[in-house]
Amino acid sequence: MNELQQSAIAKIIRERRSIKKGYNDKKVEEVTVRALLDQSIWAPTHGMREPWRFIFIDKDMLPTFAKKVSLTYKEDMQENRENYLNEPNAILVAIMEEPEKQKQWDENFGAIASFIHNFSLLAWEQELGVCWKTNPHIYDPKVKEILDVAETEKIVGFIHLGYFDEAPEVKPRTDIDEKLTVYKG
Repeated sequence: MNELQQSAIAKIIRERRSIKKGYNDKKVEEVTVRALLDQSIWAPTHGMREPWRFIFIDKDMLPTFAKKVSLTYKEDMQENRENYLNEPNAILVAIMEEPEKQKQWDENFGAIASFIHNFSLLAWEQELGVCWKTNPHIYDPKVKEILDVAETEKIVGFIHLGYFDEAPEVKPRTDIDEKLTVYKG
């Protein structure tokens, strides 16, 4: 283990897990989400465009929201999707500006992905579980309408939030030597 791996941030990066289920009943407060978002804004952003915005749906509003989103699915999937969207204690919808230029689109996506990662690490530090979900409904125009997402915006994901009692087991990572080559001209 080298010096970098022993730093506080390296420890949080290594320990963080996506919490997909097993949430307990502790409420995710808007004030907590706001504080985490406020710290996450320090993500890299090309040209200081800050191409992100978020919609917070707390536990009290989840049943109504889940019902509306589930109705965008085929009838045989609606109950499953409604139950699925009611599992977390809250959902944070991540939305990015979608420019016409591919370069700016890529930069915007990189920026909001960095923002979400910052949010995930900060949430983990507060023992709040996070899982970035990209289910089919994020691409559905009806869901964009439900959330009042503009034509020039993209839903990047539904970030499921919830406190948990037990973290998932560590899953092994591929050794970096299998993923890195050194250019030698």
